[in-house]
Amino acid sequence: QVQLVESGGGLVQPGGSLRLSCSVSGIPVDFHAIGWLRQAPVKEREEIACISTSGRTLHYADSVKGRFTVSRDNKENTMYLQMNSLKPEDTAVYYCATYPRGCKGRHSDRGRGTQVTVSS
Repeated sequence: QVQLVESGGGLVQPGGSLRLSCSVSGIPVDFHAIGWLRQAPVKEREEIACISTSGRTLHYADSVKGRFTVSRDNKENTMYLQMNSLKPEDTAVYYCATYPRGCKGRHSDRGRGTQVTVSS
């Protein structure tokens, strides 16, 4: 059974940074692209970052490009999202997910999410 567990969310001031982690179990993560989604109140779910199995190909939504960095450690079955220069509009629940058919395909399994709140 695939399980993804996000951690690292919290309250941060505008301009601050957070690092989210996603621990994956139940599958060999190095066989899957993995990525991050977010869901803010009254907004549509947004796919914001994805990293290929090798880690050499990265995809970012325009809304986070240049501020967020996705990375993975296949030995630890873990993925990270470094978020810098955070803005109030980044406030959302952040989820990690697997992409069995690559970053351009649909996501499959998803974790329960971690709340990120950007506010002064």
